[in-house]
Amino acid sequence: MPTRVMKFGGTSVADPQRIRHAASRVAAAKADGDRVVMVVSAMGDSTDDLIELAKKISAKPAKRELDALMATGELASSALAAIALEDLGLRACSMNAYQCGIRSDGEFGHARIDAIDRASMDRKIDGGFIPVIAGFQAVSPEGDLTTLGRGGSDTTAVAIAAALDVMGDGGCCEIYTDVDGVHTADPRLVPEAPRLTQITYEEMLELAVVGAGVMHERAVVFGQRYGVPIHVRHSQRYELGTMIQKETPFMESIAVIGCALKSDLGRVVLKGLPSSANTQGILFGAISQMGILVDDIIQNDSDQLTHKFIDLSFTVAHSELPEVKIAVTRVLKSLGSGSMEIEIGLAKLSVVGSGMRHHSGVAGRLFETLGKADIAIRCIMTSEIKISCLIPQEHGKNAIRLVHSAFGLEQGERVTIERQLGRV
Repeated sequence: MPTRVMKFGGTSVADPQRIRHAASRVAAAKADGDRVVMVVSAMGDSTDDLIELAKKISAKPAKRELDALMATGELASSALAAIALEDLGLRACSMNAYQCGIRSDGEFGHARIDAIDRASMDRKIDGGFIPVIAGFQAVSPEGDLTTLGRGGSDTTAVAIAAALDVMGDGGCCEIYTDVDGVHTADPRLVPEAPRLTQITYEEMLELAVVGAGVMHERAVVFGQRYGVPIHVRHSQRYELGTMIQKETPFMESIAVIGCALKSDLGRVVLKGLPSSANTQGILFGAISQMGILVDDIIQNDSDQLTHKFIDLSFTVAHSELPEVKIAVTRVLKSLGSGSMEIEIGLAKLSVVGSGMRHHSGVAGRLFETLGKADIAIRCIMTSEIKISCLIPQEHGKNAIRLVHSAFGLEQGERVTIERQLGRV
């Protein structure tokens, strides 16, 4: 029998009516004869509410206790969903991270799953129960509850699907959310952006990293690593959504599959840093200790003749800039040289597609489109299947609409390479 891991996000279990609806979808899958596991997030905004509650008690709550508090949101959802399934005449049991054998590296707030012992889940399934698993949490080597960071319930679901080997029995991991799948762009920014029926792990991961909020990037990494098919679907509708998988029929024939916009970015530019072997380690080690994620690191020589100094830049979220400034100021003082400039009000516009490996002209089309609209490009970053550029944030919404149209993405998977690259 195929195994279906069905994960429901916070909006999908936001109130009793939606919990009952989610339970009905799980019941239907069970009636089809599938082996079913349900994974749930906390109800609605309850995680944010718990964090705010903790901050009313302490300005800086201990990370261990904050994780223990946040984990209660998913525990409540799993118990309520199990009650809803029992009310439908099914046998169900809520399970926490201890009971599922989900083990982490012990990093509070941003833990990573190290292993899952599937034995307890198998026993429940073989006994006729539907396990209802609290997402977002794992157990540290010391036995403490740890949380997996924002979007961690997606990661829980895909990791459990991998542990249960859904690939081997023709099953999949279904992610139920408040959107109907993955679109060629955020429909809130580009209303005409169509839904994709399929997308590769690689493309989805690149889109997630550059701002597409449909899937958590760590969940996509798990899916890619273990070959778990991931089906993104709308929790309140029954049509098919988007399948995330290794290959798609059009992956080489379409240059650009989607575009994304990531706003509220600042760029830190450092000049005249000493060109020693440990400069980068000291700098980014100091930033990392503050729990700050950096992006788009670019380095070059300040002095092409002596190579004694380097220039370096990177981007961070606007909200992180005050702490970054403090950390970098300390590092510059310890290094004995270097200056810092900070540019705010930036957005990152990206186009993504596996077909870029086989078709030239994407960069030219992208930059020509922005140039015609008089949108300045501050910085360019590329990978094998992605081109990103920093632009002024005030042009962001217009830029993504122009680029979406320039590559014919309103046609979705039907677009031709000639249309995308302006050859017609």
